[in-house]
Amino acid sequence: MKKTWLVMAFALTLALFLPGSALAGTVLDQVLKKGELVIGTTGTQPPLSVTAKGGQIIGLDADIGRSISAGMGVKVRFVKVMFSELIPALETGKVDMIISGMTMTPERNTKVAFIGPYYVSGKGVLAKAKTLPAMDKEGLDSPSFKIAALKNSTSQAFVEMVTPKAKLVPAASYDEALGLLFEDKIDALVADYPFCLFCMARYSDKGLAVRGGRMTFEPLGIGIREDALWMNWLENFLKILGGTGDLGKLQERWMTETSWMKELP
Repeated sequence: MKKTWLVMAFALTLALFLPGSALAGTVLDQVLKKGELVIGTTGTQPPLSVTAKGGQIIGLDADIGRSISAGMGVKVRFVKVMFSELIPALETGKVDMIISGMTMTPERNTKVAFIGPYYVSGKGVLAKAKTLPAMDKEGLDSPSFKIAALKNSTSQAFVEMVTPKAKLVPAASYDEALGLLFEDKIDALVADYPFCLFCMARYSDKGLAVRGGRMTFEPLGIGIREDALWMNWLENFLKILGGTGDLGKLQERWMTETSWMKELP
């Protein structure tokens, strides 16, 4: 994505005044000095973060990460981490930030700072169309249903709260959960609504369907370690990305277009 003149001006200001400055915040200063921004992401959450044929990370989250690194004038490196391990990876300094479809919950916010939201998602229920009649008749909260959700995610919390009688099947990744659904080892998968729509389009031969629409309010944010200047820089950059229309263009590309799916294995 080409940087607008505002983003270029913002990057120039950063380059002129921040490197080597005694006023630079700890995390921000470290990123600038090493010349590299390390971003933690799963690489298994399309259309937000997914691994392409060549092994590169693509998606809305990836493009936002690349825009941030370009604005800072540093290189970007993506590190694939299981969703449940993303916050520990940030806390231990393995990554500089998290961009991986992570909802800004109050609980998570006690551990990491969040910048955003850069997109508002919601929960969806993905199942095979043949099982929907039974779900509509009995309701999801039934002991006869097995429902998968990403481990330690808001999807798992949703299943535990809304369908406590159903059997929860925690999954380490969306790939694992999808495999269970395709093999009829679970009845449904609770996941981010955009992911549910992606699956219907990508696996049209599997007879998948989404039950209902967005069922929750899920503001997605960028997770970072606490650093006032780092937080301020990212907040301002995200405002610029939104104000110039570049963020909207990225959202449209990844959430409404399907041509990018050709890049997937």
